[in-house]
Amino acid sequence: MTPNGFLQIGIFIGLLVLLAKPVGSYMARIYEGDLPIFVRWLAPVERLLYRVCGISPEDEMRWTRYAGAMTWFALLSVIAVYALQRLQGHLPLNPQHFGAVSPDSSFNTAISFMTNTNWQGYAGESTMSDLTQMLGLAVQNFLSAAAGMAVAIALIRGFARRTAETIGNFWVDVTRSVLYILLPMSLALAVALVGQGVIQTFSPYRAVALTEPVTYDQPQVGAAGAPRIDRVTTDTQTIAMGPVASQEAIKELGTNGGGFFNANSAHPFENPTPLSNFLEMAAILLIPVALTYTFGKMVGDTRQGWAILGAMALLFAVGLATAEHYEQVGNPAFTALGVDQSASSLQPGGNMEGKEARFGIVDSALWATVTTATSCGAVNSMHDSYTPLGGLVPMALMQLGEVVFGGVGSGLFGMLIYAVIAVFIAGLMIGRTPEYLGKKIEAFDIKMASLVILIPPLLILGLTALAVLLRSGQAGPLNPGPHGFSEILYAFSEGAANNGSAFAGLSANTPFYNLTIGLDMFFGRIWLMVPVLALAGSLAAKKRVPPGVGTMATHTPLFIGLLVGTVILVGALTFVPADSLGPIVEQLNMIGAH
Repeated sequence: MTPNGFLQIGIFIGLLVLLAKPVGSYMARIYEGDLPIFVRWLAPVERLLYRVCGISPEDEMRWTRYAGAMTWFALLSVIAVYALQRLQGHLPLNPQHFGAVSPDSSFNTAISFMTNTNWQGYAGESTMSDLTQMLGLAVQNFLSAAAGMAVAIALIRGFARRTAETIGNFWVDVTRSVLYILLPMSLALAVALVGQGVIQTFSPYRAVALTEPVTYDQPQVGAAGAPRIDRVTTDTQTIAMGPVASQEAIKELGTNGGGFFNANSAHPFENPTPLSNFLEMAAILLIPVALTYTFGKMVGDTRQGWAILGAMALLFAVGLATAEHYEQVGNPAFTALGVDQSASSLQPGGNMEGKEARFGIVDSALWATVTTATSCGAVNSMHDSYTPLGGLVPMALMQLGEVVFGGVGSGLFGMLIYAVIAVFIAGLMIGRTPEYLGKKIEAFDIKMASLVILIPPLLILGLTALAVLLRSGQAGPLNPGPHGFSEILYAFSEGAANNGSAFAGLSANTPFYNLTIGLDMFFGRIWLMVPVLALAGSLAAKKRVPPGVGTMATHTPLFIGLLVGTVILVGALTFVPADSLGPIVEQLNMIGAH
């Protein structure tokens, strides 16, 4: 890597570390009801929302009621977004007069945006009206992110409270997440992005003249239903317009990832400059990084938060170094053919296929690692064009269980589940009842943690096996052999991890994939949140045990190493056989190994 590449990555990571404490401390105050003076003017808005919705903020919930509220909220969100897509042809703010979205695509998209996945099997600029983009998708970007943050805060309260029957109020936690955290940050980022050239308009799409006519093949269906190819010549191009900056901001801050355009953050109207690229990447990681400090602050020991952040950062660094290395080494198949992939005056050497020249290899591989270490799914390059082992990194980060920073809220509670498993393993080693943050980890707690660990592999591997067995699943990949298998495995990995990125080589807007990926996303979110809340309720009811001679310190480098090892052994090794059939065997084929 060039010195400039190291400098870019160093500045990026350094900024996030500097922001972790102030932003994390601010969020802890918000959830504890201690509003900083500069946001107290929003308190009347919060109280008004409670009165209108009939919510009593003092009415705290047991975990069962909290989980019920979260589940009903999710189901109502799915219904609302589904209806909006099906009715958009009759609704306003539809300058292109788009008709109803198909039932299977509407089902998939409604679940996708409810679960914070934001997987898109469609092209936004040719499918969704401005109203659907704003009232449906952008609003869900706020609400789904807030729901994940609420569940994480509930689990933190489980560790922090003693002999308590409640873990907070779901509606209050969601409201405060949106009103005091997501909205102000999104507004500031949207203004900054507009300054960089991201568009924000309600103008109709524009037709512009080309410098010279272009002739291309246009698939058509004849009168008898037979397909044909027509040669079409045009001298104009339609430029899609819309309220992009407002959606782009919350898409990144909420680790949502759904783009206004089909090209997502590779599109110059979503991400026009290297500075906008830097801001958007930083926004993706800001809240997941800061929540680790929020955790330490709320449990009364900030060292615990730094330890969780340290484990996440170590796994992230390994993934980033691997992706950067294999993308800058280049494509071994090209090397074997004598193609020069060495550095030029514009770019360092390596694999530039599928990457924007204005970002280059370093920022593309960094973004790919950031977006799959979280549950964001926004992309500024085509993962399908990465080298096999470069593309394995995004896939493996999702298969770890969305714990390397992870989505807003979901990443933190995922890593805390692994922390519970880690202390349980340590307790087995020394023959002592495991403890974490003064709470004894007992049979029920381990059962709930085990469900969270086991559900994603069950979904990913089970649905991948189904897809490769059925003809409708086999029709999806656009590439044969191991790479085609990787496209299927990646799709179900991102669905269960609520990530939403894609290899982009899978024709997924079909009834089979819309249904299976929709179910993958739904159960990958709800089936994980319910046992997390059950664990929160169990922990909150326990007494705090004072540390003794045999108590394992959970803020030391030793514990960080144990936690990282647990994530790798339990999370990564589950998928080694499947990954071996895709990117690993593809890499071996490319270098000529037999």
